[in-house]
Amino acid sequence: MPASERDEAQPRVAAGAAGVSMRDLLAACAAAKAISTPPRDPAPRAPRTAHEPPEPRRAA
Repeated sequence: MPASERDEAQPRVAAGAAGVSMRDLLAACAAAKAISTPPRDPAPRAPRTAHEPPEPRRAA
């Protein structure tokens, strides 16, 4: 049975997306990316030369 023109003209909206603002959606995506991305390795340190003083120790 063919669909009527009235049924075809109405856009379909997903049930879960109807009450979510774009701001909330973008915030959720940013939070998911921040949580799922592993931390970067620290940058490798350049070797010290004989002219540089040693770095001070840091308290734990």
